[in-house]
Amino acid sequence: MALNWTMLSPNRTPVPLPNEMTITSVDNGVEMMLRIPDAPPSQSATAGGSGGSKTLKAMGKVSVTDQRFIFTSTSDPTFESLSVPLPSILSSKFEQPTFGANYLAFDIKPSADGGLTSGTTAEVRFKDTPMFQFVAILEKTRERAIYMKRQEAENEEGLPIYTSPSEGSSTSSAGVNTVPVDNPPGYEV
Repeated sequence: MALNWTMLSPNRTPVPLPNEMTITSVDNGVEMMLRIPDAPPSQSATAGGSGGSKTLKAMGKVSVTDQRFIFTSTSDPTFESLSVPLPSILSSKFEQPTFGANYLAFDIKPSADGGLTSGTTAEVRFKDTPMFQFVAILEKTRERAIYMKRQEAENEEGLPIYTSPSEGSSTSSAGVNTVPVDNPPGYEV
């Protein structure tokens, strides 16, 4: 979701986030192609935004953690890294063309100020490594991350606030509780 925002160590490996665990990685022979639609043309002639798209292509390595998909380039200094939180991978497709190498294509939901725009797509190809197992691991990890995000959202909602029933039951003048007003049909005291 963020272009060139992955923190890299001196040996160009991604610095993990707090409590992040690497699930799998392919350390060489990974080709990444990123298509970033440009913002619509702006109203002022001096500002950028031509309405076209930009394609970035680089060789490098890829990692899947329990929180994100990470690509780090070994060939292009302008496309140094790509970090995509797993819930921000909107859809993915494992392509097996008749002529050409298998590849993984996915759509990315961009974050504000992340360097990507709505409609950004990525394609990942492996040169020397089978891809099917990697795709299966990525999909399973992505599903788990989405599930955990939903669980976290449900837990934050909390339980509803309960109040003492003031109108829900009637009390006689002697202070003894009688039959509540909202009794089920056929209920008798």
